[in-house]
Amino acid sequence: MAENRASAHQEGYTEGVPCWVDAQLADVAAGRRFYGELFGWSFEEAYGGSVWARLDGRPVAALAQKADGRLPTVWTVYFATPDAEGLARRILAAGGQVVTAPVPVGELGVAALATDPEGAVFGLWQAGSHQGFGRRHEPGTFGWAELYARDTAAANGFYGGLFHDALFGPDAEPDFGRAPLTDVFPAEMPPHFLVHFRVADCAAALAEVTRLGGRVQAGPFETSYGTVGVITDDQGASFAVLQR
Repeated sequence: MAENRASAHQEGYTEGVPCWVDAQLADVAAGRRFYGELFGWSFEEAYGGSVWARLDGRPVAALAQKADGRLPTVWTVYFATPDAEGLARRILAAGGQVVTAPVPVGELGVAALATDPEGAVFGLWQAGSHQGFGRRHEPGTFGWAELYARDTAAANGFYGGLFHDALFGPDAEPDFGRAPLTDVFPAEMPPHFLVHFRVADCAAALAEVTRLGGRVQAGPFETSYGTVGVITDDQGASFAVLQR
């Protein structure tokens, strides 16, 4: 199973599988320093002034400059789809919203942003030359996306309808869970996705975050998918580290 998961970038990703993440930051140079030291990433310039993070030469994430300082500083998870326009229509029909309509990103692919009925933001990615993660499920790479929702049954219905095979199909290896907001966050926190990166030692990673100027929001705590710490980086973007 691990070998199949590691090689998925060569074959493309099934619709509904998290295939990419990016962070919208006020200071990309500071983001390079923070995440480079935390995860051992190297960086290269990419489309539209963003930078790609690489681990052992393979792409694992992107850091982008916020177009407007009023926009939130966030990590966004993108779900694979062979047809971003078609998926956007299905999202609308299911009660979600399309925040940014599908738009080409050079030859890399087509991207869009949407929300579920509770307002949690997520991305869509229709691959062109860029399939998505070149590495995942290992230290320093994407490991999980957790949706914190007010109504997890409704979330299961919404995402299960959109991404049934990826979540519940016979070959499903989901990287995406749902949890009530009250588990970790205050009840007034809006629904949102929390991107998790794998680490070898959760406690050591949290100590490193503090050294780098970030803040530990919660953890380490145990979940059904591993030991987790929730973090805010030195610019305010929240994410989590996951030890399995």
